[in-house]
Amino acid sequence: MTVATYSELRTVYKPPAPRAAQKVLDHLDVHCRNFIALSPLCILSSADADGQADASPRGDPPGFVHVLDDKTLLLPDRLGNNQVDSLQNIVENPGVGLLFLVPGMNETLRVKGKAEIVTDAEALEPLTLRRRPPLSGLKVTVEETFLHCGRALLRSRMWDPDTRIDRSAYPTYGQVLADQIPGADAKAIDDSEEEANLRL
Repeated sequence: MTVATYSELRTVYKPPAPRAAQKVLDHLDVHCRNFIALSPLCILSSADADGQADASPRGDPPGFVHVLDDKTLLLPDRLGNNQVDSLQNIVENPGVGLLFLVPGMNETLRVKGKAEIVTDAEALEPLTLRRRPPLSGLKVTVEETFLHCGRALLRSRMWDPDTRIDRSAYPTYGQVLADQIPGADAKAIDDSEEEANLRL
């Protein structure tokens, strides 16, 4: 059976517990603010005008995402490969989702809202890191937010040191790209990435 409607979906899943809906907020309370202040990593989800979805990791020291008020967040967009997939999506479709993670915590914080790209220097100045402001920032107006239970991270044993792989079990970034891009040089890519990473 392929599920195609909400009513069909509800034949597979029983109704949610009342607190699943009760915990959803339309603003950032003190606990949401504290979680974001502790988080060095969030996953940004976006989609283009046709609904083609994307997810992109965003990371910096804890608290890199600024809470401007109880309805507004500001995320820096640091220098990267200039492909700007997420930003292009947001130009076409402002709806975004954010998933905040905190090392050692199994709960995550989910935020849904509308984003706009800001570039004025005054707005970006608080996001400066090592004397470098971002090229742009994402100003997100919060529509829904809630703390997500820890079962996914518990099942995955995400923070358990014993689950860390031996890095040799997977090729380097450069080797993967060299296998995918005709004529690419794995060592040159890895050397370039190492040099760029030293500047973080």
